[in-house]
Amino acid sequence: MRSRRLGTALRQYRQAAKLDQPQAAEVIASSQARISRIESGHATPRVIEVRLLLDAYGIADPEVRDRLEELAKHPKKRGWWLEYAAHLRPDYVDHIALEDDACHIRQWQPVLVPGLIQTPAYTEAIITGGPTSLSAEYMNQLKTVRKRRQERIAERGAAYTAVIWEAVIEHPLASMAIHRGQLAALLEVGERENVTVQVLPFSAGTLVAAQSAFSAFCFDCESGIEAVTTDDFTGTSVLESASDLAVYAAAFDQLCSSALTPEASAKLIRSKLEAIGGVTP
Repeated sequence: MRSRRLGTALRQYRQAAKLDQPQAAEVIASSQARISRIESGHATPRVIEVRLLLDAYGIADPEVRDRLEELAKHPKKRGWWLEYAAHLRPDYVDHIALEDDACHIRQWQPVLVPGLIQTPAYTEAIITGGPTSLSAEYMNQLKTVRKRRQERIAERGAAYTAVIWEAVIEHPLASMAIHRGQLAALLEVGERENVTVQVLPFSAGTLVAAQSAFSAFCFDCESGIEAVTTDDFTGTSVLESASDLAVYAAAFDQLCSSALTPEASAKLIRSKLEAIGGVTP
């Protein structure tokens, strides 16, 4: 995953510099095939190759250079999630790796409360309510991984923005007691300095119908979205092409601008919680 991110960045900088792959190959005294493998993430360049390529592409920003050199130095840096890799799909591992490296995580969710801000009870209800039967061991592993993922924003390791559809707070997918607990948790997590929770109201119209759930990641807080993941019943897909990222960046901007402000969102969540007999934080 880190090699892919590095390769994607180098390809984008090469194209911006209006150089082709053979010209890039000359810079590092190598072949076009190696440049192709580097840019596709199938080969990891040495640090000196990254430096030479960035020089040729006119990239002088020290923060950008340091970040890409770090990816070259540690392309397979061991993450906490590898302890659970035997119990996880490879595509889910990719998602967690992106999440753990990101400095800003943006999520749109029209059906569920996003995993990063779920309560343990809500997580268990969603996992057990899925279309497949899971063993107790596997379910416990998934719950543990979900809890570890949440530490990324609980410890302010990343900024987090979630936009959820009003249906998520209006229609419980678990018991009413679990739903009440989850709504109260949304109000609490929304008070964190690094967290923003917005609700897209029903009044936003048909906008929601065109937007399936997705997560977007930024690894340099001065830049835009650099990777996106989408989910369905069969797995997680990672999108990294510039054209795909532009579409999802525009979609998330539209969702944020159409959603209620964080203050108005909290007021709506609080009113729903009070209506179903919950105690507001």
